[in-house]
Amino acid sequence: MPWEWQPRLKKIAEAMGLGFFSTAFDPTAVDFLEKLGVPVHKIASFELVDIPLIRKMAATGKPVILSTGMASADEMQEAIEAVRAEGNENVMILRCTSAYPARAGDMHLRSIPDMRERFQVPVGLSDHSLGHTAVAAAVSLGACLIEKHLTLSRKEDGPDSGFSLEPAEFAVMVACVRETESALGDVFYGGTKSEKATKVFRCSLYVVKDVAPGELFSADNVRSIRPGHGLHPRHLAEVIGRRAVRFVEKGTPMSWDLVDGGRR
Repeated sequence: MPWEWQPRLKKIAEAMGLGFFSTAFDPTAVDFLEKLGVPVHKIASFELVDIPLIRKMAATGKPVILSTGMASADEMQEAIEAVRAEGNENVMILRCTSAYPARAGDMHLRSIPDMRERFQVPVGLSDHSLGHTAVAAAVSLGACLIEKHLTLSRKEDGPDSGFSLEPAEFAVMVACVRETESALGDVFYGGTKSEKATKVFRCSLYVVKDVAPGELFSADNVRSIRPGHGLHPRHLAEVIGRRAVRFVEKGTPMSWDLVDGGRR
């Protein structure tokens, strides 16, 4: 991208409330971006093996994002260590498949949690696939940053147009990410607030035939059915074989005050 475009783009981005940074491919570009005051530096996958370039970026003290397409685990480790060698711990790596577009079967997104555990750094996704299915899957696996190419129109001729999203599609992707994050929630067991009203539709014990005073409760006249106004089904064995203290009409929720001797 021509250098003269970038101050203009930075001004436009910041006017829209967007952070602006760019990917440097050589040391002079790092110096140029530093003069622009970018908040972060990014290494493209093909430059991940350029350790001197990584160290120059890291030496600025700013966060460094490393895209890892084609990289082995050892190469990823070497790049991360290059950042840390400059006293910079603000490093993130991006799972990436350097194919344009990337096939779903080549993305191996299950690597994301392994990368986070193996390298002890935040992990994101640089996505060159079509659509946004991979993005949602990556978020569900812990990806905390998404890189996705954007084009105003795929009809325009450009090197990335064929695997980029148009604005409306990009908005759908962002909404999908937010919905995925919401659905992931927290580790949680038990009923949610939204389930509270439906808990009554659980099964419980009901008298399903008229029972005379002194008659035995049995599997024939007591059953576990919906809704949940009667005794918990776990008490069925305690009720069977006990006598009714009074007449119990069919359809009555089972309760201990119907059983001779109550709960024992």
